[in-house]
Amino acid sequence: MRRNVSLATFFLVALFAGILRCQAQSALLDLPRDSQRAQVSQRIGITEIKILYHRPLVKARKIFGGLEPYGKVWRAGANENTTIEFTDPVTVEGKSLAKGVYGLHMIPGESEWTIIFSKNTSSWGSFSYNQAEDALRVSVKSHPDEMHEALTFDFDDPKSDAVTVVMRWEKVAVPFKVEVNTPEIVAASLRDQLRGRSGFEWQALEEAANYLADAKVYPEEALKDADRSIGIEERFENLITKARILDALNRKDEAATVRNKALEKGTAIQLHIYGRQLMQQGKRDDAFAIFRANIKKYPDSWITHNEAARLAVAQGNFDQAIKEMKLAAAGADPQNKPGIEGLVRRLENKEDINK
Repeated sequence: MRRNVSLATFFLVALFAGILRCQAQSALLDLPRDSQRAQVSQRIGITEIKILYHRPLVKARKIFGGLEPYGKVWRAGANENTTIEFTDPVTVEGKSLAKGVYGLHMIPGESEWTIIFSKNTSSWGSFSYNQAEDALRVSVKSHPDEMHEALTFDFDDPKSDAVTVVMRWEKVAVPFKVEVNTPEIVAASLRDQLRGRSGFEWQALEEAANYLADAKVYPEEALKDADRSIGIEERFENLITKARILDALNRKDEAATVRNKALEKGTAIQLHIYGRQLMQQGKRDDAFAIFRANIKKYPDSWITHNEAARLAVAQGNFDQAIKEMKLAAAGADPQNKPGIEGLVRRLENKEDINK
């Protein structure tokens, strides 16, 4: 009897060892795995999303509803459980999830799937999965997709505040949307960053004020950052930013005073860029006022010849516009010359370059 047990044990061990050798995998050595390890990441705003997983292959098998049964928790990969990390708080399908690393599991369905974010990240697959450790569950709809032999995670449709994470395998895609409150996260990050060395640099403070102004959050805080920047070194950039913030706070008279001071300090290129920005914002009359002031201040600059051409186009005088733009091309530096020559050709074709 003992001999039979020993032989049985021997054959089981031999069989297990043979399987390991056949698959070139080992629990003790670093050997190639049948399901290769992969890592993908995506930055949304300043939030990092990272997925670590292993990529099983279809190998002509029926995967969902076959190898991976419907209604049963699955590791969303192979080998160790798949993990997903968020460096900031997020919402997944509209539900809040704290920043951190989570075990990512799924429950397949014919059309409806459950996505599970587990507080446990160190398990082998889903074999020891415990629902009590769930941080979040969401339900999503799968949809047919082109064939993917190897399981793949993608980040689709990335925006500044959202991305859709998609698991693709066989001919099935399972998406779930992740959103972040980018302005709030960046504002909090800026407060921390400005407590360090960057808080003593005019440029860093101006950039912080400019971001908050663009994001339309914390205008009073943005104004303080702009004032701190100006206190270190008064420049065209931080004065213009302060004027924008004062406008947003409906302090129009103060904004006009600060803006006029900025315009006095601005170089020809700074004023031109500011005017072009106004045009892009649909503030054409304000842009043309900047161009006229720039032409008066720097009448011999190739930049202001460009602006004179734009003013002539607005009046329908293409002959004058071509003349001015050719003067701009003659004086432009090598980096800008090709672009200006392109504008000349457009004017010769009677194109409105202000559009």
